[in-house]
Amino acid sequence: MADTVSYRPKAGEIPTQPGVYRFKDASGRVLYVGKAKNLRARLSNYFAPLRSLHERTRRMVTTAAGVEWTVVATDIESLQLEYTWIKEFNPPFNVKFRDDKTYPFMAITLADESPRVMVTRNHNIRGARYFGPYPKIWAVKDTVDLMIKAFPIRTCSDSSYKHAMQTGRPCFPGQIGRCGGPCSGRVTIEEHREIVNDFVAFMAGGDKRFVTAASKNMREAAERQDYESAAKYRDQLQALEAVLAKSAVVLADSVDADLFAIEHDELAASVQQFIVRGGRIRGERSWTVDKEIDVDTAELVDSILQQAYDGDEPPKEIIVPALPDDRDELETWLGERRQKGKVRLRTAQRGEKAALMQTATMNAKNNLMLYKTRRSSDFVARSQALTDIQEALGMTDAPLRMECFDVSHLGGTNIVASMVVFEDGLARKDQYRRFSIADSTDDTESIYQVLTRRLAYLKEEPKTDADEAVFGVGEGPVEPTRRKKFSYPPNLLIVDGGQPQVNAAARALEESGVQGIFLAGIAKRLEEVWLPDTDYPVILPRGSEALFMIQRIRDEAHRFAITHQRSRRKRDITSVLTEIPGLGPSRVRELLRHFGSVAELKKAEPSAISEVKGIGPQLAATVHHQLHS
Repeated sequence: MADTVSYRPKAGEIPTQPGVYRFKDASGRVLYVGKAKNLRARLSNYFAPLRSLHERTRRMVTTAAGVEWTVVATDIESLQLEYTWIKEFNPPFNVKFRDDKTYPFMAITLADESPRVMVTRNHNIRGARYFGPYPKIWAVKDTVDLMIKAFPIRTCSDSSYKHAMQTGRPCFPGQIGRCGGPCSGRVTIEEHREIVNDFVAFMAGGDKRFVTAASKNMREAAERQDYESAAKYRDQLQALEAVLAKSAVVLADSVDADLFAIEHDELAASVQQFIVRGGRIRGERSWTVDKEIDVDTAELVDSILQQAYDGDEPPKEIIVPALPDDRDELETWLGERRQKGKVRLRTAQRGEKAALMQTATMNAKNNLMLYKTRRSSDFVARSQALTDIQEALGMTDAPLRMECFDVSHLGGTNIVASMVVFEDGLARKDQYRRFSIADSTDDTESIYQVLTRRLAYLKEEPKTDADEAVFGVGEGPVEPTRRKKFSYPPNLLIVDGGQPQVNAAARALEESGVQGIFLAGIAKRLEEVWLPDTDYPVILPRGSEALFMIQRIRDEAHRFAITHQRSRRKRDITSVLTEIPGLGPSRVRELLRHFGSVAELKKAEPSAISEVKGIGPQLAATVHHQLHS
């Protein structure tokens, strides 16, 4: 493999000013657009030796036939130009949204003579005030239905309103009491405008004064025995409280912010956005992003915010999991789109905002898992994945049964391994297996031990009379012995790791004498597939169903191993500590929370042990003595 690409510019040719660069292929198609505060420093990363580049970055630079750049005056100009070119050229290697769906909003047409509330996906209504987005259209409609009970504003279309004002007959929603506009005759245009202002104020966060006013009016009406008015205020109060129940209180009333949580792996990222207005979650949305080249969380934040506010006005505060390098320039760019003051990017370290970020992150994790599960359950995609794996690895048959192995340990202790089984592309959890490894020098030795034990079940066993069951004269059929699930041979064995782990597994496979099983390993960092006795890995196409399936079975093996290792560690810690006089369950939990393992606890001196809640100097000395006796 060459050290670098042939079109690499000379170092002195690349300027050191800020700018935007574009990688293009031989036909002139733009493959990737990026920005840099220092073009020379940034582009030098792409022209490092190819073997040192991330696999997807290497594929991008080798696919390209040249690179161009444009120098700009400031960093903010480079951000603006990058955004413009990504929109114009749609580069395949930039971060991509997996779906192009738009989310519904609640809009109040404040520019109209008689504003109305409506559900829309159009963000370009002149003078409209938007609330949302909402995950589903029914969620917006439910909120509107509740709100017009408390604030009866117009809901009819412009044509219905115009016809009603010309004829003097209320629109149909007005006739059935679902429209409180001036055409109904109940209010004037000026009075309706005041109700609209209250509607907007409540949705924007002015909650308490409206609830308090409705409650006060209801009590006063009841005291003067005006029960009809009291019932009306009661209905308003119930509607307001129902809307508030849909928007849980999470922050102070003065907080207007958007919060983004991101969960990502090597191939995709899940984004969860919470829209907080007046301290309440007014809307939320989630989506999946494709990752073509290797980017970290801060770089993802940069790309996601640019696309999330394409046409939407940002709030004054945006909470993200990591701050991008060009934070100042991004804040300036977002502030220009806000047109109502500055926008501040920040992370949440503690308090209510950090707790909300944890909730959003949990949702992002679940969404990424759901995305993978749904993709795996697609029959056509599974069939394509198995066919692609067969062709990429040179197998004679499709891998209808795959087994994947992973090793987990904590500092060389509590070594365990897992075996997960996929048949026809679906997980067979009833055939998962766990292994405990008493002693091992490293991961390759552990893989060798586990594969040796597993392959022992596949060796030829001497046939019995039951295996040779035939119909004899005057005899019924003899029932053959049932084969154990663990002894079914896989078409493909996968190990979590690169070339060293694959070679260790190949040694175990050769020594077992079992034939007809294909072997491969997947290296997590670069998502490369390694085969035995090869110098170069197999690179599966980015976004292919084959790579997705192999990644999924590897991740499942890792999850299963980690779960077993943690349960073993907790059981070992508990069993050791509970034997020490004076340590009850609560003190064992405190020691476990503080040190994490018996190995770490053994390293601690009595003075360090006594710092744990509920552990005095005398008990700490007893614990130290018992663990070292």
